[in-house]
Amino acid sequence: MTNSLQTLTPRQIVAELDKYIVGQDAAKRAVAVALRNRYRRSQLPAEMREDVVPKNILMIGSTGVGKTEIARRLASLAGAPMIKVEATKFTEVGYVGRDVDSMIRDLVDVGIALVEKEKTEAVKERAQQLAQDRVLDLLVPQPKRRKAKPQMPNNPFAAMMGMQPEEEEDDDNSSTFSEQKEQAQRLRGRMKEKLANGELEDTEVEIEVEETRGGGAQVLGPFNMGEAGFDMKNALSNLMPKSTKKRKVKISEARRVLTEQEAAKLIDRDAVVSEALERVQQNGILFIDEMDKIASREGAGGGAQVSREGVQRDILPIVEGSSVNTKHGHVRTDHILFIAAGAFHVSKPSDLIPELQGRFPIRVELENLTEADFRRILTEPRNALLNQYVALLQADGVEVEFDESGIAEIARLAQQVNDTTENIGARRLHTIVEKLLEEVLFQAPDVQDRVLVDAEYVREKIGALAQDEDLSRYIL
Repeated sequence: MTNSLQTLTPRQIVAELDKYIVGQDAAKRAVAVALRNRYRRSQLPAEMREDVVPKNILMIGSTGVGKTEIARRLASLAGAPMIKVEATKFTEVGYVGRDVDSMIRDLVDVGIALVEKEKTEAVKERAQQLAQDRVLDLLVPQPKRRKAKPQMPNNPFAAMMGMQPEEEEDDDNSSTFSEQKEQAQRLRGRMKEKLANGELEDTEVEIEVEETRGGGAQVLGPFNMGEAGFDMKNALSNLMPKSTKKRKVKISEARRVLTEQEAAKLIDRDAVVSEALERVQQNGILFIDEMDKIASREGAGGGAQVSREGVQRDILPIVEGSSVNTKHGHVRTDHILFIAAGAFHVSKPSDLIPELQGRFPIRVELENLTEADFRRILTEPRNALLNQYVALLQADGVEVEFDESGIAEIARLAQQVNDTTENIGARRLHTIVEKLLEEVLFQAPDVQDRVLVDAEYVREKIGALAQDEDLSRYIL
């Protein structure tokens, strides 16, 4: 259980989500309670803890209103493994799709990568020190003691029996070795100082790196041994020695490679997998999008594809709680938080099979974004869209300033295009702003060094496109 879960109350979780997502208070409250309940459950007695299952959430709302972003930010806040899958891809099972269990295997892979990154960060300082020592060894090799020539044995029969005396090594205190050692230490000291000052970053050294090869034979078709719990690639790599090759690289690159190698040695791989499996089972979040596309009862549609109700029945046991076999071990899904989402314009949640409906007891409807919401989205969140463009163009020495009137006009046109064409929510802002700054982005840094984006500028660049409904369908 992460520290954030122990300290953040539902109100504080919503406040954190407010930094990135505008509006949608009902959805934020629902996920905040779900997240806090995980901490509450961890405080219960063991026998009761197993019976307390997460209350899965069904988000209903148009595209671009923030469904995925809420789940993604929630996972980041909790330090939990999270993946997003589209329910529609499982309608292709038997043709080119994958079995439903694959989403749990993908979640395990994400969990392992997450824990591995945390462990690597924890040993980073030690790994950097070890890598620095290895760089010094490459620049100034340690002197080796010479081996004394062995004397012939007095007993001739000893030589015949292979009983040769052990080779004698020069004593560490011998004058020649001591001088070499002192000289190497002085040189290492100077090199260490130069490395610290960054004077040797472009110097080339030769290092050994693991040779990467092709992925090997793959099992074609819907069945894959890797997905069924057998990792052929790792099994073979454990049997055969790893192949390495020597590469000449600059010290700046060598330090990075050697730091990764040393960090890998310091990390217990088995402990990483064990912790990842536990975190997936207790804190994992699985976001299933496009749930409305499979919300259809048997007989509602035809075609050659697998029935959508069949996909619902395949998803059901995973959401209910089952054991999925992965190449890293069995994973129980009982306490994974499932967040489903869909627009539900044509279908409705009641079109889902009753068993699956019952597994998503919390329903939240996300509101369509308004012109006022668009104005806030452009400027309020951390790393807001307009701030991103300002920073990007600053890299080319171009100063872009967005006037209040310009921001209001962008929001108005985005709302207008959403109303007259397809409503794609906040994603419309990306299209509008990209078209608005298209010329500036292309010409920078050769022409302009300062651009003021006001209402007149916005109308001049995209006003005509937004007014022409037929043209805006293609351009905006």
